[in-house]
Amino acid sequence: MIVDNLILLSVAIAIIACLYSSVGHAGASGYIAVMSLFGMTPPVIKPAALVLNILVACLATWQFWKAGHFSWKTFWPFAVTSVPMAFIGGYVTLPSMAFKFIVGVVLLYSAFRFLLRPGNDDEARLPAKAVALSVGGALGLLSGLTGVGGGIFLTPLMIFMRWARTKTASAVSALFILVNSIAGLTGNLASTKQLPLFAIPLVVSAFVGGSVGSYFGSRRFEPVVIKRLLGVVLFIAGVKLILT
Repeated sequence: MIVDNLILLSVAIAIIACLYSSVGHAGASGYIAVMSLFGMTPPVIKPAALVLNILVACLATWQFWKAGHFSWKTFWPFAVTSVPMAFIGGYVTLPSMAFKFIVGVVLLYSAFRFLLRPGNDDEARLPAKAVALSVGGALGLLSGLTGVGGGIFLTPLMIFMRWARTKTASAVSALFILVNSIAGLTGNLASTKQLPLFAIPLVVSAFVGGSVGSYFGSRRFEPVVIKRLLGVVLFIAGVKLILT
């Protein structure tokens, strides 16, 4: 990759990491989109995006936890089934464009809901354990299949269903993304037996962007701002899934 392209890609990675981490996400769908635009191949893109995802998810988890928004009792029922399913999804190579199109449309619908009608940050009520376990497993599989951390699906679902307030949903999603990205990357490595090398500047860019975004999202932004930012994130993710 020539120097000019590497600089542009690094800047794009930093912006994506900043935007996504502000809502408790790690940016995999954005990384996949921009790396595709820069001509990187799918065998390189998926593990590279997961590595960047793990880094930024660590930063987001730390910042939202420090700010007091994390809830273990909300997190664990979703996570316990998602991890093994993310490993399975990461092991499998998904060829179906119809699947990605359907998921992309769902994300776009969620995006417009948050952008046009962000709503109030109402009182939350946890789902039944059986529901959380089932949802966690399904989202873990989606996470591994698509190469994203799963929070892109979990956060809007938790907010729409009023299972958590906005910042709690972001905090839970950050750790959910982290454990599923690790499981997805492990599954991918078990399948491909290799981890493609990519430039250190991308890691540095993701670290800088993720640090800034997660700090402002966890400590400075109001819930309505986070919902609108989440709408932007979901829009990017939806377009990426439909077009790539």
